[in-house]
Amino acid sequence: MEKAFDNCIQNQYSCIAMNRVILQVPMSKELREKAEAVAKDAGFASLQNTVRTFLERFSKREVTLDVTKGEVVHLSKRAERRYAKMDEDFKHGRNIYKPQNDEEFFKLLRE
Repeated sequence: MEKAFDNCIQNQYSCIAMNRVILQVPMSKELREKAEAVAKDAGFASLQNTVRTFLERFSKREVTLDVTKGEVVHLSKRAERRYAKMDEDFKHGRNIYKPQNDEEFFKLLRE
C-alpha cells in the first residue's frame, strides 16, 4: 500500500512538473547586470521575476514592443540641468503638487 501511495505522489509530482518549463537566454554578464539593476529600480525582486511578468503580460497582448530605432534627441546643457534638478526634486519630494481630487486634477490638465 505504501509503495502505491509513493507512486501516486510521484506521478502527481511529474504531472505538475511537466506544466512548467525553463527558459534559458544566453547573454553577456554586462547585459545581465544592467538588466538586474533596472529591474531592481523598477521594484522587481529579480530579473527572473521581471521576465516572467513581461512574458505573462506580453502573451495576453497587454504590452506592446517597439524595437525600431527611434531618432536620438540630444538635450541642450541647460535642459539637461533642468531635468536633472527635476529628477532630484522628485526623488526628495520637493516642488510636487498633489491634487486633492479627480476634478482638481483634470482642471490642472486643462490649464
